[in-house]
Amino acid sequence: MLAALGVFAVFFLGVVAFIVTSAVRSRRVLRAAGLDPVAAHAQLTARIAQGPLASPIQGLEQRLAELDELRRRGLITAEEHTAARAAALSGPRPT
Repeated sequence: MLAALGVFAVFFLGVVAFIVTSAVRSRRVLRAAGLDPVAAHAQLTARIAQGPLASPIQGLEQRLAELDELRRRGLITAEEHTAARAAALSGPRPT
């Protein structure tokens, strides 16, 4: 019985040491990245929300108008314009 209690105590202290070590390491990594460890989740969420992945995909009408404008200004050739319109009409644009 006493041996089992000793094994449990060692195991328990090992788990506590692991948790504390993990918390300290996470705090150091977050600080090195310029984040507040307490508010890191909110800060990362805000960064993602303001990033390019959060912006909506350009609509088909906007893309076609953009292609027409580029052709009108002479920035793309008629062949490029035709190919780009066909690509826009065939499906989602590659990013």
